[in-house]
Amino acid sequence: MSRRERQRRRRRSKGGPHRIIFMTLGVLLAGTIIAGLSAVGWVVSVAATAPSLETRKQINLGATSGVYAADGTRLGFIQADILRTPVPASQIPQNIKDATVAVEDRRFYQHKGVDFEGVVRAALKNLESRHDVQGGSTLTMQLVRNLYTGEKVRTGIAGYKRKIREAKLAEDLENIHPGRQGKLWILNKYLNSVPYGTVGGQTAVGIQAAARIFFNKPAANLKLREAALLAGLPQAPSDYNPFLAPNRALARRNDVLQRMADQGYITQATADRTKAMSLGVQHSSFYTQRREGYFFDFVKQELIDKYGLDKVRRGGLRIDTTIDLRLQQAARKAMDGQLGAPDRSAAIVTIDPATGYIKAMASSSKYGDSKFNLAAQGHRQPGSTFKVMVLMTALRRGVDPSSTSYTSKPLPAGWLPTAPTYAVKTYDDTYKGRINLVEATLRSDNSVYAQLDADLGPDAVRQTAYDLGVKTKLNAYPAEGLGGLTQGVSPLEMADAYATIASGGWRNRPIAITKVTFPDGHVDDLGKPRRHKAFDDGVTYEATKILKDNILRGTGFPNATAIGCPAAGKTGTTDKNTDAWFVGFTPKLATAVWLGHANSRAEMPGITGGTIPATIWGQYMKVARGSYCGDFPQPRVPFVPAPFFGQYSSDTSGSPTSTYPGGTYPGATGPATGGKKHRGTQSGGTKDNGTGGGQQYPPQFYQSPPQPPPATATPPGQGGTPPGQTGGVVPPGR
Repeated sequence: MSRRERQRRRRRSKGGPHRIIFMTLGVLLAGTIIAGLSAVGWVVSVAATAPSLETRKQINLGATSGVYAADGTRLGFIQADILRTPVPASQIPQNIKDATVAVEDRRFYQHKGVDFEGVVRAALKNLESRHDVQGGSTLTMQLVRNLYTGEKVRTGIAGYKRKIREAKLAEDLENIHPGRQGKLWILNKYLNSVPYGTVGGQTAVGIQAAARIFFNKPAANLKLREAALLAGLPQAPSDYNPFLAPNRALARRNDVLQRMADQGYITQATADRTKAMSLGVQHSSFYTQRREGYFFDFVKQELIDKYGLDKVRRGGLRIDTTIDLRLQQAARKAMDGQLGAPDRSAAIVTIDPATGYIKAMASSSKYGDSKFNLAAQGHRQPGSTFKVMVLMTALRRGVDPSSTSYTSKPLPAGWLPTAPTYAVKTYDDTYKGRINLVEATLRSDNSVYAQLDADLGPDAVRQTAYDLGVKTKLNAYPAEGLGGLTQGVSPLEMADAYATIASGGWRNRPIAITKVTFPDGHVDDLGKPRRHKAFDDGVTYEATKILKDNILRGTGFPNATAIGCPAAGKTGTTDKNTDAWFVGFTPKLATAVWLGHANSRAEMPGITGGTIPATIWGQYMKVARGSYCGDFPQPRVPFVPAPFFGQYSSDTSGSPTSTYPGGTYPGATGPATGGKKHRGTQSGGTKDNGTGGGQQYPPQFYQSPPQPPPATATPPGQGGTPPGQTGGVVPPGR
């Protein structure tokens, strides 16, 4: 080997390490470039999977639905796990906007949806702490997550993919809403959609709900210290919840104040002064407090039946109702302390006969003690208030109440062949002999009405009850005409039935909701009366005349029910005085009053429909009627009466009867005259008409409800019930 070759090899051996280093750096640089290009390609491919905002429907965040009385007073909110009440930007103070930007996205007004400086800063912080303490998400990216993607994963590859997609969509969103106005739109949307924490199992979403939950005030009234506290909650609502961790909440609030000072939103002096203040949080019942709980639940159930539970809870509906708070107050005042015993309950329902609007639905029970709505859900025996169903059955057939007469007498077991154990007597076991239907109504004579029911046919009486508005299933038993029902009826049903008479025969469906307004401004008008003509107004006017007379002279207790204006009504008392009623109406209002025990069938000795219920009805209706004091209108279709002779009635000479809705009885003489037919009427027939060979009725349903003694006059010098009497005014000879 020559000398030159040996020198060349020595130079190569000396330069070897440098060469290796350069080669290594070159390989690393090339790898970095390739990896970077691969990473960029991966980011681009992930971003490409982000959906287009133009085709992406916003997530329904829901909103809390509110219920309102007829005068616009809020009754309460329908409860849900999420509380949210969106508000316009004009109702969000600048201090909450500034505090939110300062703590969540300090470069919000400069970036285009993605803050690359913020991403680097967050990455360095996370590397330093080895935890994901900062995410680098802008307000726009968070809004995209809340409104469009709903993705919650935060760690690993999936977390990176989520952020990439959010960044792409955030840029798209800012392009759709550009400039300063676009930024304000995004900020307002964010403040209405971000969760602020959970209290009492309900999460406040949006600044309005947060202001109510934590400070019991609307967002528009938030002060600086309150705005700073709320702005600090979304990053960790549980950790900073001021009710659960006040010290951490205080530190977080003060950090927000300092950031606001550092970024020039407030002065340092203002920040220091505000830091020295307490949290000022206050528990609130704004979303949980309700008025008129029983009616509220009634409305809620109607809404659920129509729209479904989720729409009602989260639909952001405004529900306007028919309830009149003035009448509600008057109803409770009339019941308060007037029930005669502390363990008794009462309920009042009032319906507008012209529309079917439920104007009052009140109970003496406290909603907190029981959620059971006695006014709408309580099914009780109606007593003699159900005699009106028999009377209306007769009148719709043209039966003349003045000339049609029956003999008031005891009806022993066996008088009705299809109900061999059915025995009927009057309340005080006294009988007037031959009386017409008008007097029988004023006396509330069980024996006369039992015979009339048998002659008309229980099927027809049942149909009349349905046509008037009764919803509960009836069985067409003979005793139903005296109020002997298997399931009973509610005060709501009875008020609705009597409202049909007051309206001149127009049967209205009871309405509790007038309209439902949706967040987009769409309105469902539910207040249009839903009605049909069930009876001629001549028929209802004839019944009204008799029931007006009943209030003046009959078992309606004239002194108790006198309201200074035309009114009509009927008492009702059940067996052993377990339930007592008064149901009556004016031309403008129909009201049912029930009295009894909410949780039992305990007796109320001495209490009849003509005592406490009549008094409550009178006191309430004096207020409820308002300034209107007009009389019932004359009918357009005249009532054309005709004599009626059934098997159990007889003509004035006492000869056998000849006419029955189902035909002529064996041994009867003379032609069948009957009465004119009306829409919805049933003929009765031989099955339930009281003739032999028909259906055998369960005997346990035939107990005759007791009734108060009849009334003719009040003894001189006495303004109320005579001593020793439980109902009505002393009849002649007593």
